[in-house]
Amino acid sequence: MATLRIGLAQMNPTVGDLAGNRALIAGLYAEAVAAKCDIVAFSELSVTGYPPEDLVLKSGFVRDNRIVLEDLAKLTGSCIAVIGFVDRGIGEQTSSGQPVIYNAAAVCSHGAIHGVYHKRHLPNYDVFDEERTFAPGSGEHQIFEVAGIKFAVSICEDIWRADGPVAEQARSGAQVNININGSPFHSGKLMQRQEMLSGRARENNCAIVYVNQVGGQDELVFDGSSMVVDAAGKMLARAPQFATGLTVVELDLASTTNALTTVAPISSRYEEMYGALVLGTRDYVRKNKFTDVVIGLSGGIDSSIVAALAVEALGAEHVHGVAMPSRYSSDGSQTDAYALADALGIDCQTISIEPVFEAYLAMLAPSFAGREADLTEENLQSRCRGQILMALSNKFGWMVLTTGNKSELAVGYFTIYGDSVGGYAVIKDLLKTDVFGLSRYVNERAGREIIPESVLTKPPSAELRPDQRDDQSLPPYDILDPILALYVEQDRTAAEIIELGHPEDIVRRIARLVDLSEYKRRQGAPGVRVSEKAFGKDRRLPITNGYRG
Repeated sequence: MATLRIGLAQMNPTVGDLAGNRALIAGLYAEAVAAKCDIVAFSELSVTGYPPEDLVLKSGFVRDNRIVLEDLAKLTGSCIAVIGFVDRGIGEQTSSGQPVIYNAAAVCSHGAIHGVYHKRHLPNYDVFDEERTFAPGSGEHQIFEVAGIKFAVSICEDIWRADGPVAEQARSGAQVNININGSPFHSGKLMQRQEMLSGRARENNCAIVYVNQVGGQDELVFDGSSMVVDAAGKMLARAPQFATGLTVVELDLASTTNALTTVAPISSRYEEMYGALVLGTRDYVRKNKFTDVVIGLSGGIDSSIVAALAVEALGAEHVHGVAMPSRYSSDGSQTDAYALADALGIDCQTISIEPVFEAYLAMLAPSFAGREADLTEENLQSRCRGQILMALSNKFGWMVLTTGNKSELAVGYFTIYGDSVGGYAVIKDLLKTDVFGLSRYVNERAGREIIPESVLTKPPSAELRPDQRDDQSLPPYDILDPILALYVEQDRTAAEIIELGHPEDIVRRIARLVDLSEYKRRQGAPGVRVSEKAFGKDRRLPITNGYRG
């Protein structure tokens, strides 16, 4: 027999929720048994959720996760389960005297743990810092057998190394490699994975079963897209993005013409982005035990797209809008805010900031005597709005969703302790040009006008002074965003960007604004990562920094 029936278990764990994760694993295992699977594979650190970060430094947490693993192993029968967990080295200590712990996978069946694999290569770049907490595995590779077929186990980063354990395991006789993952999403990541897996399979003449988790964890979102490629690198199955469930694949090692089992379609760029933002928002709100959110609706494009994403994530009944006009708000802005609320089916109330703004001006008049109005008065308005939103949050238990985009956050075009206050920053990793593109996608997806056309076409404005427009303070976004992509996401210096042909005066000015705003961004809310380099876990620059390249 050369056929394996394999279950790809895409689960959405919650970091630290050992009991909840156990229930998810047990439920998917029961589905795999009912589907007559020979093997079912779960994602990386499925018992603890990924990434557990410094939770694994708590000895009690490591102990409790091991108890859950042993409990799950007792549930197993002839269907083999590959389960991710945190393992503690027996009698091993670090140089500082702490216990050695490993990112591990257990191979379980017939009520017992038959083998444990320790991750060999620990990623320590981008959003990853596993070397901080885990030790790399070493030693002999175990080869397991089921239905006459030899298989090995590896974990995430291990398969990205051409000279890594997958090659060693194949030389030791493994015909199938089961690779379990906590691989976070960014735009374009799916195709990178597919190309790498196909190449790795061909290099080693070994079929690869790749299983990835689903769900949001703080700034990260995991897209699933688990897949199977045969030894020739041919795609046999691909599970959907951003969806949980069990995908069952028949892998015939004796055949060169395996039929496609399930190959979910490749999403468009904005479809992927939409799925990631919705899932990340839903999980952050719900996993942190909130039910409802509140959004300041300005009638602008940023608050409009955030509201649309929140409704998709949580349902209209859980999303609350607040229009907070001032003396500078246009009639069109309020009209657009209410048109959006009507289209989304959410409640919207109006709370004018004028009384509290007047009070601030009167209170500060003696201190400001003899000085002209400037940015101070503009920021006061934004802080009035922030206080109102936080008051509603306190009173009703609603999480505040902030509405700043990456372009604004990059150059500091936001008010600290004002429009930046809140629990989650949904679009903090979307450049303004992508905000427009995603907004048009929302309308196309719905087949109707959700975000009013007037919002899509009017010049962006903070409306904090008469006739204000963003392009009075910033270059047009079609000029600004490419510079930000180079400076922030690709780590180019200002000099290098100028050499590429961008105007020197604009580049120098933008680079200076980005650098000076680091302290403001550091105090902001987390938000979904959709690019290869986001502010937060991903891009880590010193606040106190004298380099100007």
